[in-house]
Amino acid sequence: MKIAVLSEPQQCREDAPAAIASHNPYLAARKEWDERYGDLISRARNWRLLAILCAATALFETCGMIVLALRSKVVPYIVAVDSLGRVAASGIAEQASVADDRIRRAALFQWIGDLRSITNDGVAQRKAIDRVYSYIASGSPAQTFISEFYRSDPPQKRALTETVSVDVQSVLPTSDQTYEIEWAETVRDLQGQIKSQDRWKGAFTIVVRPPEDEPLLRVNPLGIFVTNASWSKVL
Repeated sequence: MKIAVLSEPQQCREDAPAAIASHNPYLAARKEWDERYGDLISRARNWRLLAILCAATALFETCGMIVLALRSKVVPYIVAVDSLGRVAASGIAEQASVADDRIRRAALFQWIGDLRSITNDGVAQRKAIDRVYSYIASGSPAQTFISEFYRSDPPQKRALTETVSVDVQSVLPTSDQTYEIEWAETVRDLQGQIKSQDRWKGAFTIVVRPPEDEPLLRVNPLGIFVTNASWSKVL
């Protein structure tokens, strides 16, 4: 058996590159840089990523709060008190169904009164006209018909010489969305003397669109809109 024995000079020659590399000032500086600043750079990058994530989360939450605020709904809450001011009962008011025919007829009953009545109180007359338009569907034939009616016979002009009181006698459904209304009108002069009494009959078509925002909820809480209207004097 032969055993190869390396001489000491040969071992030194083989270990020389490793020794030179370990004592290379450029490699040592690079290693020092990696150890000292590499960790700082890595941590800075992680903090930037965390900051971006937090900003994105805050932006998402802000957008969500804005959407929820725009979709806010009014929930009526009723509190009953006795004669001494003590709370007798309380709770959320139950929402009545807009499909209830009695509610529709009541709304039309009030609407005809506002539409055909004439008073010499300018403020009251203006509010009545505003209520009439709040129950008319925008862009519908009823809007055109009512606007032409007001232009051809302005209530403010008639109020200078006479007033008109309306007595609604019946509101009868002829279909799911159409109603026939009969009413009597009494025309008086400014001294209260009766000038004429006439009976009228009209046909009105409505749609039900529950309000979704606060302004519409205030003027038309039931969401009942007239889409077609016509009337004539009963001879």
